[in-house]
Amino acid sequence: MKNTLIMAVFMLSVLVACKDKKKTEETPEMVAPAVQIETEEVTYSADSVQMKGYIAFDKNKTGKRPGIIIIHEWWGHNDYVRERADMLAELGYSAFAIDMYGNGKVAEHPGDAGKFSGVVRNNVPLATARFDAALDILKNHPSVNLDQIAAIGYCFGGSMALTIANTGEDLDAVAAFHSGLGLPVMPNDKLKAKVLVVNGGSDPFIPQESVVAFKKAMDSINADYTYIEIPDAKHAFTSKGASALGEKFSLPLEYNAEADAKSWQALQNLLNETFNQ
Repeated sequence: MKNTLIMAVFMLSVLVACKDKKKTEETPEMVAPAVQIETEEVTYSADSVQMKGYIAFDKNKTGKRPGIIIIHEWWGHNDYVRERADMLAELGYSAFAIDMYGNGKVAEHPGDAGKFSGVVRNNVPLATARFDAALDILKNHPSVNLDQIAAIGYCFGGSMALTIANTGEDLDAVAAFHSGLGLPVMPNDKLKAKVLVVNGGSDPFIPQESVVAFKKAMDSINADYTYIEIPDAKHAFTSKGASALGEKFSLPLEYNAEADAKSWQALQNLLNETFNQ
């Protein structure tokens, strides 16, 4: 009887050990692979001008995922807009930081930034053509679900994202940050996208009357939108380099970490709601 009991205990320990070993061997297969951001330099053309963009996505993520276009500030396609692309890729999206000036042109002075942005802002067909050229690139990327597309933008880029959405572009969502609201094309019945705007309440570049007019236009078409105003935030509050530029050129630019975090969370909420992530 004693020998039988010892044998039973031994067999049970063997079974438990085998089970634990099997569990240990299976565990690595059950853990999601770590995020591995892959980036691509992209050259494309629009209206006979060469454009230079930047795509970021998680190489280890399986299946197709929503694509997000990012339109740069009035400074042009710089490191900042690429950093945002990387951040969106880390969230599981494929992000395309596009070029609206051509040849990856970047302004070093506000005067040049105003000239570069004015050329695009004052020519909606030109802006749309350049956006559409980038959109075709994004939709054809192997990682992207072409039926799930959003666009976001900062400063000039936010205004352009809103304007292009108002022309009837087939976008699921649009987000604009520290964006002017006196748009070349104001909200109208062609608007299809869910919209998020996050602006600073202490931004002199965004007069209150333009906010009122924008909201009135959005309400008149029963648009699906959220407008967030952060009281103490100034212009360019999402950009860590804004304060230095503000001091250099005597402009009301200032980075605000709290406003940056709040606006980024608002964007994540918008994308989660839109794409059911």
